[in-house]
Amino acid sequence: MKPSSLVWLFDLDNTLHDASHAIFPAISANMNLYIARVLSNGGANEVTQAQIDAARLGYWKRYGATLLGMMRHHDVRAADFLRETHDIGDLRAMMRAETGLGRLLQRLPGRKILLTNAPLDYSTQVMRHLNLGRHFARHIAIEQMHVHRQLRPKPSKLMLQRVLRRHGVAARDCVLVEDTLANLKSAKQLGLRTVWVTGYLRRIERSTLANAMPRRLICPTYVDVKVKSVRQLPKRLDQLRQPRRPR
Repeated sequence: MKPSSLVWLFDLDNTLHDASHAIFPAISANMNLYIARVLSNGGANEVTQAQIDAARLGYWKRYGATLLGMMRHHDVRAADFLRETHDIGDLRAMMRAETGLGRLLQRLPGRKILLTNAPLDYSTQVMRHLNLGRHFARHIAIEQMHVHRQLRPKPSKLMLQRVLRRHGVAARDCVLVEDTLANLKSAKQLGLRTVWVTGYLRRIERSTLANAMPRRLICPTYVDVKVKSVRQLPKRLDQLRQPRRPR
C-alpha cells in the first residue's frame, strides 16, 4: 500500500465528532415522532412505544438504515424523512469534538472522502462547524448513494464498489474509518482496510448499534485497527499497512 495512492473514507457522526452527546438524542426523538405518525396513519390508530422501537431497530438491523424500511414498507419519501428527522435546531450548540482534527487529517497521506449516511444539508453544516471541509476531496451524503436508481446507503457493498470505481481506487488501497461495525464488515468483505472508532459510543450504542457485540469480543476479525479517536490514526499507519489476518 503506497501512501500516495491511499484513499480514506471517513464516516461523520461518532467518528469525526461526538454525535451521541446531544445530536443523536435529538434526531432519535424526531425519528420516533415521524415513525409514530406513519404507523398511526396520521393519528387514526394508537401506536405504542414498543411498536415504534420495534420498527426502528427492526428496519435498521434488516436493511442497515431505518429509512430503507420506512420507504419499502410505508411508502415514505426519503427527502421528507431526512428533512424532518434532522431538523434539530441549534446544531452548533449541540456539537462536541476534539481539537486539532484538521492537523490530524493533514498528517494522513492520501485523499480523504467523507462518506456519511446523514443527509447533505446536515452533514455540510457539521463539517462547517468542525472546519474540516477543505481537507476532503469529496463529500458523499446519503442522497448520493443510489445504485441503479435505488437508495443504497452503508453498509451496501454495491454502493461501496461504485465509490471505488468512480474514484479509480483499488479496494486494497482504501481505508474505511467508522463507528458502525456492520459498515466495516461490508467494507472488509470487499477488501478494504478497516478502522473502528469507539470513543464516542455510549454503552447503549455498543450493545444495539454495534449489533449487540459481546463484551468478550474485543475486536472483530474484520476490523484491522481499533481506536478510541481518529487522532490515533497517524501512529497506527504501519498496522494498517499490515492488516490483521483472519483468526
